[in-house]
Amino acid sequence: MAKYKKKVLLAVDGSDQAFEAVRYVSQLFPTNQVNVVLFHVMSKIPDSFWDIEKNPAFRHKLAPVAAWAMQQQTAIQEFMERSRQLFVEQGVPEEAVSIKSQERQVGIARDIAREAQKDYDLVVVGRWGVSKLKDLVWGSIANKLVGHLTHIPLCVVGGAPEAGKILVALDTSEEAMGTVDYLGTMVDGTDLKVTLFHVIRGLDLGSQRYDASLVLHKEWEGEVRKQFREAERSTEALFQEAAGHLEKAGVEGDRISTKIVTGVASRAKAIVEEAKNGDYGTIVVGRRGLSRVEEFFMGRVSSKVMQLAREMAVWVVS
Repeated sequence: MAKYKKKVLLAVDGSDQAFEAVRYVSQLFPTNQVNVVLFHVMSKIPDSFWDIEKNPAFRHKLAPVAAWAMQQQTAIQEFMERSRQLFVEQGVPEEAVSIKSQERQVGIARDIAREAQKDYDLVVVGRWGVSKLKDLVWGSIANKLVGHLTHIPLCVVGGAPEAGKILVALDTSEEAMGTVDYLGTMVDGTDLKVTLFHVIRGLDLGSQRYDASLVLHKEWEGEVRKQFREAERSTEALFQEAAGHLEKAGVEGDRISTKIVTGVASRAKAIVEEAKNGDYGTIVVGRRGLSRVEEFFMGRVSSKVMQLAREMAVWVVS
């Protein structure tokens, strides 16, 4: 059993993609172990009218815009009720699903980030919006949230992913085990399957990178193979520790698997390809990656994964 109910902030804009995010979250957790807040930031008028609204001379010309705003408000209310009903149909108690809408205060991304400070375990957003223009706007919001939510895990949902299988991309940094511990608390009590995945790129020897299969100089081949073996042994130890953490959190051992891929040029591409080939709906990556310098920003690997995994759910864990 989970030690506490997961509190999830599900930020929505009324789009089909937002509803896919709702559907995804409804599959993730045991129905008695989640509290969901459906959150929407409203704008009285489109962004392009903000300056006009401040000018009294033009306010009387905004009646059509006011009608548009009323239509949008009605649409989002219907969307919220439909979303709440989906959770209820899945077995989540009505009192565990709440609806919260507010007018835009600073900006959509910053307003979501501010709400997220209220003891949430996870923030979830859809990748796209309700139109091609909104796709750009909402996609930008998702990217901004990655920067704003430096201490709260974020899940960006693209496409229509299933929640059954999770691919956890691990590196050898100190932060990696924190990612595993967080995931353990979130999937405890579920039947989700977890794969611990590590990528070993072609090794750097001096100023030139060599893949084991492409070594041209015989005198370097033995050293390359030795370093690969050492890296694999180190990864096996990492996997054992990570699996131990998951089992301690309550994840059954037969739901945990491991995999190493070696000699690739791009970690991010290898991660996303593995997720696609293995029918994973979820990729979990750490925010910092291998470098402490990127403490307040996504690491290069997690950033690239976010770009490439357009039809999956990507968790960025702080």
